[in-house]
Amino acid sequence: MGKLMALILLGAGLALVGERFLTLRERMNAYREVESVESQNCHLIEGIENGSEDIDILPSGLAFISNGLKYPGMPDLAPDEPGRIFLMDLNEQNPRVQELNISDGFDKASFNPHGMSTFIDKDQTVYLYVVNHPHMDSTVEIFKFEEQQRSLVYLKTIKHELLKSVNDIVVLGPEQFYATRDHYFTNFFLVLLELFMDLRWTQVLFYSPKEVKVVARGFSSANGITISLDKKYIYVADVSDKNIHVMKIHDNWDLTQLKVIQLDTLVDNLTVDPDTGDILAGCHPNAIKLLMYNTEDPPGSEALRIRNALSEKPMISTMYANNGSVLQGSSVASVYRGKLLIGTVFHKALYCEL
Repeated sequence: MGKLMALILLGAGLALVGERFLTLRERMNAYREVESVESQNCHLIEGIENGSEDIDILPSGLAFISNGLKYPGMPDLAPDEPGRIFLMDLNEQNPRVQELNISDGFDKASFNPHGMSTFIDKDQTVYLYVVNHPHMDSTVEIFKFEEQQRSLVYLKTIKHELLKSVNDIVVLGPEQFYATRDHYFTNFFLVLLELFMDLRWTQVLFYSPKEVKVVARGFSSANGITISLDKKYIYVADVSDKNIHVMKIHDNWDLTQLKVIQLDTLVDNLTVDPDTGDILAGCHPNAIKLLMYNTEDPPGSEALRIRNALSEKPMISTMYANNGSVLQGSSVASVYRGKLLIGTVFHKALYCEL
């Protein structure tokens, strides 16, 4: 009787593992192929070879591009090179990138930039906030942008016990921001367990010098985050759930969920079109190809536009899609006056005229 019960439990356990494995492959879009949606007015940006994970464009048309992210579980095509920040002026007829010099006092050798967000104060001074993972830790670095010198002046490093494994941020004011927290930079095995068992332990945090707190929970893998043009709503990408959460901001900075926009692709970073308020999303159409990188069958890229996010039926359209022959593993899409930039986790970056 004991042996029979053991066999029954073993069988049930194997069945559960098999079911979870199949569910995980489905969530990762293991069998999805991309239908090409491309424009003749697109070309790869010369000078960017090892990723362009996040892009933030100022109202003036200057675009900051992060480069060189070392991300657990992801390919790394330049393991010995530190991260960098590039600048691109989208007002130029044929814009090119240039690396921004970072002032002394900052450990450039261990720079591992992830999500970024900019803040412009009342004097029109531009500050760049960058999620950094030096030695696989998590910090938020604050730089002042010197436009004439095309450089970044290091100001401060923010660390806090709740700011562990930060993915992306959106700045609200001086040293005040929301941040998504996953577990990639604390324990990669935990990430796999969360995905396999469908655990929902990732969060959105609010940070200020006076208060740091969790303001939203229950995400499978909270990733990109941005804010609506009217500053009333936060948009959060849940990459493994393939959706975007629309959340209302309260006076105490807490967030409550209003709706979820379900997609058929794994959503990475989010930006907002400054002219229309549409959400733009850099996406991974097949995450298995991203995690199990094969140069013969590379991961594809996808950039989506979501119109009328607050309506009952948001309109979702594809701005760009490629099977990996041009762009691999897209992570962000951002626009400025008819020009589109698409970045990637570890590959190149694309410039398009719409």
